[in-house]
Amino acid sequence: MPKAPAPAASSVSPTLAADLREAVTSGRTRPAAWRRAQLDALVRMLTQNLSLWERALAQDLGKSADEAHVSEVALVLDEARHARANVARWMRAKPVLAPLALQPALAHVRSEPLGVALVIAPWNYPLQLQLAPVVGALAAGDAVVMKPSELAPATARLLAELAPAYLDERAVRVVTGGADVASALLEQRWDHVFYTGGERVGRIVAHAAAEHLTPVVLELGGACPVWVDRTADLAVAARRIVWAKLLNAGQTCVAPNHVFVDASVRDALVAELRAAIAEQHPVPRTSPDYSRMVSQAHLERVAERLGDGTAIVGGEVDAAARYVAPTLLGDVALDAPAVTEETFGPILPIVPLAGADAFVTLQHERPKPLALYAFGDRAVLDRLERETTSGAFGRNVAVAHVMVRGLPFGGVGASGHGSYHGRRSFDLFSHAKAVLAKPTHPETLSLVFPPITDGKREVIRRLLLRR
Repeated sequence: MPKAPAPAASSVSPTLAADLREAVTSGRTRPAAWRRAQLDALVRMLTQNLSLWERALAQDLGKSADEAHVSEVALVLDEARHARANVARWMRAKPVLAPLALQPALAHVRSEPLGVALVIAPWNYPLQLQLAPVVGALAAGDAVVMKPSELAPATARLLAELAPAYLDERAVRVVTGGADVASALLEQRWDHVFYTGGERVGRIVAHAAAEHLTPVVLELGGACPVWVDRTADLAVAARRIVWAKLLNAGQTCVAPNHVFVDASVRDALVAELRAAIAEQHPVPRTSPDYSRMVSQAHLERVAERLGDGTAIVGGEVDAAARYVAPTLLGDVALDAPAVTEETFGPILPIVPLAGADAFVTLQHERPKPLALYAFGDRAVLDRLERETTSGAFGRNVAVAHVMVRGLPFGGVGASGHGSYHGRRSFDLFSHAKAVLAKPTHPETLSLVFPPITDGKREVIRRLLLRR
């Protein structure tokens, strides 16, 4: 499949962040009406140009229209519509009870815009992972700069073309280009940086933001493991694992990276996985439901993982078509890159373990993943939920947690920090300002004004130090 030419790098104004910050400091972005109008416009930008988004995603990643709807457009629409319906309520000051020692007094927390946010998106879900954080920024009343991935050039170009036609250019910009453009952007002072991508670049982003003491959210992914217990319904587990793994041809940060399985049911699970692949993707090479690798370089990197074991199913590679077949990999060592590193492709290692004890021990020794999935009975799942740490935990399901707006999406440790979706996106891009109001009369604070007499001391101890 031919690749679209990369979008020409945009020149980065050295005053871009400062210019857009003016939209916030002037009060332009603060009213609920402006925020709702921007969210409405974002919805129209998607719905009125649906065929164009479908075409761009197909060009960049070989995504079918159905997959583009389910995994990209629908998720952003849900976020935007939910934020639009609730933003006025989220903006209201939240009262807080002041202590007796300060009475009479009123306290509240007010959410206010952080300022101007930089949102740097990856290539694997170039629409969803660009616009979902932007929903939170707009709802919070921030100005925002979007930096789409140059590795998804058709989607980047379309976003750069449509955003100015729908969104307020005084507060929202799209800047396209490669690593040099991202570096130039990071030299400026932002009030928030939101980055989704790999750990290596995440460190660069965090370092650059630290120069300005800018808060950063990092969504970094990781090698998400699956545990299949001997108590699992193997047919159900296999169908759900295959769907989750092969979505976007494995180019999903929360995709199952490898499967650890109780050795006693390893062969039975492989048989079910084989059947599930045949059922969902009978002819993947020509199927419109099966995506392609984003680039030649990415294909070559994924194909190298085939050398980490023996292909039980699949293993075929067509470089000209950027195609890697759905593959089950056996004979994989615990320290092989296919297990210890994120593959980001349709290759699924199957590794037998002695039991759940061995799986838990292994997880304690390895970096905390963005997601961990387990299949088994309730007792096993309860134990793994308690005894393992991950950004998300799926009980008899994988990947689908990203569709639940009320669940936080984010990593822990090496898989990132910060989370968003739903109300959390608004909070993430807002500053919670503490406000205390106290009338000038009566002057009850005189109790703590020096000099502190014995009488005052006794009252202070009773009011402030009482248990």
